[in-house]
Amino acid sequence: MFKDKVILITGGTGSWGQQLTTALLAHEPREIRILSRNEFAQVQMQRKFQHAKPLRFLIGDVRDAEAVDEACKDVDYVFHLAALKHVPICEDQPMEALKTNVIGTQNIIRSSIEHGVQKVIDVSTDKAVEPVNFYGMSKALGEKLILQANKLSETTRFACVRGGNVLGSNGSVVPLFISQLKAGQPITITSREMTRFFLTLRNAIDLLIHAATVALGGEIFVMKMASCKIVDLAAVLTKHYASQAAEIVETGIRPGEKLHEVLVSRHEAPTTVQFSEQYYVILPPGASQQLQEAYRSYPAFEYPIYESSANLMTEQGIEALLKEGGFLT
Repeated sequence: MFKDKVILITGGTGSWGQQLTTALLAHEPREIRILSRNEFAQVQMQRKFQHAKPLRFLIGDVRDAEAVDEACKDVDYVFHLAALKHVPICEDQPMEALKTNVIGTQNIIRSSIEHGVQKVIDVSTDKAVEPVNFYGMSKALGEKLILQANKLSETTRFACVRGGNVLGSNGSVVPLFISQLKAGQPITITSREMTRFFLTLRNAIDLLIHAATVALGGEIFVMKMASCKIVDLAAVLTKHYASQAAEIVETGIRPGEKLHEVLVSRHEAPTTVQFSEQYYVILPPGASQQLQEAYRSYPAFEYPIYESSANLMTEQGIEALLKEGGFLT
């Protein structure tokens, strides 16, 4: 599918982008374009991938319609990863989040249609479901724009993937806890009751590539994910990275932070199907007859809601996930 194709990855210098680049190189594309605004991150990535001939690095911001338009020329597939993601920063500077997460997404949509891109896969988040913070709201708007865009073109197909917290990604809690433990510092947790969905970076990239391969346009792809209490995650890491029990300091829930996250809401559950053992697919409101027919034979979604507070991992399950993610030996 990707052989001899031109692929654009926005925000491609981040942890998701680099892992996606590695995976896509195995498919022998003609060119992979990495669009990001961080010059130093691009230099570092160029050094890491110095023998990967198909890579082309483009300095630019998804907020800049002209830069996006130039990056999309002759592109076959777009993976839209660029976003402002840190909840407190988006709460403090909502206009900046709006520019990147909403206007940036709209720029991608316009240029993709203009240049006849085959498929656009947008990376969303569980925080877009029943959002209580500006980050989640901006990503929910991004999802709506992407799904609506599928109706604007007969040739360019648009779909979303919705993920949870990726172990080890930029800003992830796991590297923070490990650094605190190694320094002999207390572990800081906002609430002992907090739960989150987690997946490995490799799982996240599998989801992206799978969605790009099978999406008909208009769907939201959700991976079945494990969830756990953050305090249990801290306890497992303490066993492996500290010589004695670490103090846990509860700092209080930050502005815009939820106790539990949701991947499929009660409103979405009736139009969600079990696509495979690993994935769910959420169909949009008012899905076309063609899209409904394509998914009619799949089993219905099995829960009234898919929330991180249910089916929590045991400590053994958390250990297994951390080992899979490369954080435990």
